[in-house]
Amino acid sequence: MTEAGSQAGNPARSRLRGVIAIALGIVVADQLTKHWAVNALSNGDARHVLWTLQFNLSFNSGMAFSAGRSAGPIIGVLALVVVVVLLLSVRRSGSAASRVGIGLIAGGALGNVVDRLFRGEGWLHGSVVDFIDFQWFPIFNIADSAINVGGAVLVLAALFDSRTKSA
Repeated sequence: MTEAGSQAGNPARSRLRGVIAIALGIVVADQLTKHWAVNALSNGDARHVLWTLQFNLSFNSGMAFSAGRSAGPIIGVLALVVVVVLLLSVRRSGSAASRVGIGLIAGGALGNVVDRLFRGEGWLHGSVVDFIDFQWFPIFNIADSAINVGGAVLVLAALFDSRTKSA
């Protein structure tokens, strides 16, 4: 069997490729929407979408809810460490749902790290672009959504896996 054939039959590699595909999809969607937001909303006007949803450009140099504004490099390095740990955990992940959750979290973390790398002066001193604004919740972006949905998927996968094992 050729080396390529043996790699294609390796379930761990196949799982990892799926997780990486999800993560890359999130990074691309996140960066495209942020590019749109920076170009379309840079005049400072919010765009009403529906009910309380509006698109409103904001830059966050900190973490969730704008806390830790001076900790950008630390946040970026921690995000990269989390992504590496998550990708290493794919080997042990039992369910497809947990792999989807890992892909969503990794993609979201990387999407925000890209902002920290390229939207500022200095290594990891950039600000994350946020633009989805419900007006009653902190402004966020696609990457933030992917991280939260991925976390919820991981929790649900863990609950269902533990129920299956105990039954």
